[in-house]
Amino acid sequence: MKRFFILLSIIALAFANSYAQNAAELKKIQKQAAKALVNAKKIVKNSPKMTSEADSVAYTFGIAQSNGLRDYLIQMGVDTAYIDQFVQGVMDRAALKKEDKAQFAYIQGIQIGAQIEQMTSGFANDFFGAGSRSTIDPSIVASGVMRGMLGTSEMNPTDAVTQFRTKLNEKHQKDMEQAYGENKAKGEEFLAENKFKEGVNETPTGLQYKILEQGDGPIPTASQKVKVNYEGRLIDGTVFDSSYNRGEPAVFAVNQVIAGWTEALCLMPVGSKWELYIPQNLAYGERNAGSIPPYSTLIFTVELLSIEQ
Repeated sequence: MKRFFILLSIIALAFANSYAQNAAELKKIQKQAAKALVNAKKIVKNSPKMTSEADSVAYTFGIAQSNGLRDYLIQMGVDTAYIDQFVQGVMDRAALKKEDKAQFAYIQGIQIGAQIEQMTSGFANDFFGAGSRSTIDPSIVASGVMRGMLGTSEMNPTDAVTQFRTKLNEKHQKDMEQAYGENKAKGEEFLAENKFKEGVNETPTGLQYKILEQGDGPIPTASQKVKVNYEGRLIDGTVFDSSYNRGEPAVFAVNQVIAGWTEALCLMPVGSKWELYIPQNLAYGERNAGSIPPYSTLIFTVELLSIEQ
C-alpha cells in the first residue's frame, strides 16, 4: 500500500511539473504576442497623409477590408506573436515602387512561392487522395519550377508536362486497380464462363450477346436515333436502371451511349430483343457511374422498338 501511495505522489508531482512548464510557456507566448501587437501598432501609429477626397474614401475602404482579416491570418497559420512582421510586410509591399527593382523582384518571388505552396497542397490531395495525411515539401516543387525556368532541369517543360500526366495517370490506374481490382476480376471470370453458354455470341471486341427475339426491321446506323426499352444489371443481379420501371421507352442517338451499346445496336434489326453482356472496357471502365462501381461488367436486356426520324 505504501508503494502505491509513493507511485501516486510521483505521478502527481510529474503532472504538477508539466502543468507548471506549460503555464510558463503559455505566459511567454502571451507576452511575446502582446509585445508584437504593440510594435505592430507603432508601425501604423499615424494616419496616412491624405490630400484629397479620393484619399479619404480609399482610407475608409481599407478599414472596411480589415473586417475578418485577423481570423483569416490565424486560419492561414500566421502566428499572432509575429503580427508586427506581418504588418511590416504589408506596409513595405504597399509602399514598394517598381523603380526599386531588387526589392520588387524579391517580393514577387515571395508571392510566387506562396502560390507554389498552394499548388503543392492541391497536388498532394490529387496524388495521395483527399483526406490523406501525406504531404509533399513545397520546396521540391519550387526547385522544379525554378530549374525549369532557368533551363537547368533534367528535361524541358514541355516534356515534363507529358511525363507528369503519364505518371499521374499511372498512379491513378494503380490506385483504382487496388481499390476495384476484385470487381474487374469477377467480371472477367463471368465473361470467360458466359461465352460458352448456349446461344451466347461474342464479337471481336469482347462484346457478348444472346438473341431472345430476332426482329426483321432495319438495322440502325451509329448516326441515327433509336427508341428502346431496357433493363441494366450488375453481374450479381442488381438492377441499376430500367425504362420498364419508369414506364417509358428511352430515345437517344446510337453513338451517344457506351461503346458496348453502340456496337450492339448497329447489329440489331428493329423488333429484336437481345441480352447484352458488356465488358467493363466497353462500358464505364474505371469511372464510378452512380450505382455502377468502377470496372463493372454489365448485363442489359434491350428491346429495339424503332428508328426515330
